Amino acid sequence: SADEPDKMVCARIRPGSEIGRKAKVGNFVETKKAKVEEGAKISHLSYIGDARVGAYANIGAGTITCNYDGYNKFFTDIGAGAFVGSNTALVAPVKIGDGAYLGSGSVITKDVTADALAVARGRQFEKGGWAAAFRAAHEGTKKISSGE
Repeated sequence: SADEPDKMVCARIRPGSEIGRKAKVGNFVETKKAKVEEGAKISHLSYIGDARVGAYANIGAGTITCNYDGYNKFFTDIGAGAFVGSNTALVAPVKIGDGAYLGSGSVITKDVTADALAVARGRQFEKGGWAAAFRAAHEGTKKISSGE
């Protein structure tokens, strides 16, 4: 029915996960001990573990919760109506406030307040002609790997 969660064929919903009414867990999404609240969307290519995704939040493609440091598991709390841009890494423990926006490609390591914009990525720079100079300097020296 229209009120049921939308779980795609290739989603992996691991033990301890709860998927709310009208929530979407799409293709190639994995959840583990995650609470995905009503109307939240995790459309594709994401890992959400040890986390809460608030009601009507949107999780962009390629988002992961980094919940394990090699010894312990930590929790990520994503607020209601939050928007997480594609290819974002949320390094737990971290709390994202209701209605907050996270810029695509960010690595979020600190809490984000409600209705704020957080962008955490290196500034793009360009060095004109660099690639051509690099190729010229290495012309004739390319080694073919044997794959060993």
